[in-house]
Amino acid sequence: MKIIIMGCGRVGARLATLLDEDGHEVTVLDNDTYSFRRLPSSFGGTALFGNGIDAEALKKAGIEEADVFVALTQGDNRNVMSCQIAKHVFNVSRVMCRIYDPLREEMYSALGLETMSPTKIFAQLLREKLEE
Repeated sequence: MKIIIMGCGRVGARLATLLDEDGHEVTVLDNDTYSFRRLPSSFGGTALFGNGIDAEALKKAGIEEADVFVALTQGDNRNVMSCQIAKHVFNVSRVMCRIYDPLREEMYSALGLETMSPTKIFAQLLREKLEE
């Protein structure tokens, strides 16, 4: 698969590494080149400087041929905007969006975005551990 990951933080870099090791064609897009230091020297994908809400940067990343777009920046609004652009402007078949705010995550999920909230996921994991 051709996968674009917006955000090369800890999660984005780790996901990019895992998907690259699995043989996928991975492009990581970030607006801070220093973030790319998180990628291992063995990373065979592309690390590209750019803003994921800019259509030209997305085109340069290969959005027109992408199978999957994943937004993993620290900003909920930027993640949602980039996913909407990927889905509705570039017709990417699968977009995934990290949303920290549980209320926003539920709202955007109801609007048709594939969302995940690390806040909700981690709270649930802690609850399960506490109830063991």
